[in-house]
Amino acid sequence: MLYYLFDFLDREFDLIGAGVFQYISFRAGMAVLVSLLITITFGKSLITMLRKKQVGETIRDLGLEGQMQKKGTPTMGGLIIIAAIVIPTLLFAKLENIYVILLLVTTLVLGAIGFLDDYIKVFKKNKEGLAGRFKIVGQVSVGLIVGATLFFSDDVVVREFSETPTEIQAGEQTEVSFTDSKSTTTTIPFVKNNELDYSKLNPTENDLITAAIYILIVIFFVTAISNGANITDGIDGLAAGTSAIIGLTLAILAYISGNAIFSDYLNVMFIPNSGELVIFCTAFVGACVGFLWYNSYPAQVFMGDTGSLSLGGVIAVLALVLRKELLIPVLCGIFVIENLSVILQVSYFKYTKKKYGEGRRIFKMSPLHHHYQKMEIPEPKIVTRFWIVGILLAIITLATLKLR
Repeated sequence: MLYYLFDFLDREFDLIGAGVFQYISFRAGMAVLVSLLITITFGKSLITMLRKKQVGETIRDLGLEGQMQKKGTPTMGGLIIIAAIVIPTLLFAKLENIYVILLLVTTLVLGAIGFLDDYIKVFKKNKEGLAGRFKIVGQVSVGLIVGATLFFSDDVVVREFSETPTEIQAGEQTEVSFTDSKSTTTTIPFVKNNELDYSKLNPTENDLITAAIYILIVIFFVTAISNGANITDGIDGLAAGTSAIIGLTLAILAYISGNAIFSDYLNVMFIPNSGELVIFCTAFVGACVGFLWYNSYPAQVFMGDTGSLSLGGVIAVLALVLRKELLIPVLCGIFVIENLSVILQVSYFKYTKKKYGEGRRIFKMSPLHHHYQKMEIPEPKIVTRFWIVGILLAIITLATLKLR
């Protein structure tokens, strides 16, 4: 909104300083600043309100050290995360941008699903919350909307230049022709000719079958990473800190993908208008970091499913929009491992129970962070080590831009 206001003031009245809103870097900086201010300033008020309404976390006794001390800690803190993402984005981003619209829809819809789950747990006193099938339906619906938009919308294109933008900058020619085309290509990490076209997975030439394949892939990523973030949100600060690291990495990738010079230099697909996602990403990072002000150990508030489902879904959609979803196993390695630890634990337990009559376990407890808690490692140390692993994975992700 402010972008349009200052753009108008710059064009009509030549207001001094108004033109600075044209720069993505300035708007991104303002977005992260406002996001931090929202979470830190209004977070305390939200915690007080939640305590008055007795919106406390119901703790299931798993025999973990210090676990029962968290009983009654306010939950639904994801509300402040969502506000700190949405408000700065509305203020500083170009709201007609198709990618910004998709990310806002993802944030709000998955946030609403998570809120409903938390509401049932807290106010209906149902520890199970929203039935798993309804969560999956909501995640699949978001994936369907995102996948269909990315496949069919004329605003979603990849740009190919006849001459490189670098040559223009060097003064070798004044104009360069380019072609914007619909494409189902994505980036394969660590490969020299690093593009995969999903249409090649279709043995026929039927566009509807290609669309179905692509949409199913989108649904898989949205559902998997959304649930991964949800599972990771088990100890103080783990999900928020990990998400902040991932969000910052995606902000860098968005800036590169939306800049003709940098994308050409690094041989990355140039995606017109994707640079606008830097504003969304910085708001996302600010919201996660600001939330840690109250969520770091010992937590004064939990994000609940309201926050974790939306954080994971947003990360997945950002990667898909930037055509970096095949980097998710690396960048979102924490979420992936947490997910896999649960799948492996449950599968192995069922298999051994059927074969030996007694269920056996791979980990002391799943998800993985509980395994380390069972090993009596202090909670803050577990979180810090997971963050360090997350930073290493982010560095490896960025290194894939050159390591081919």
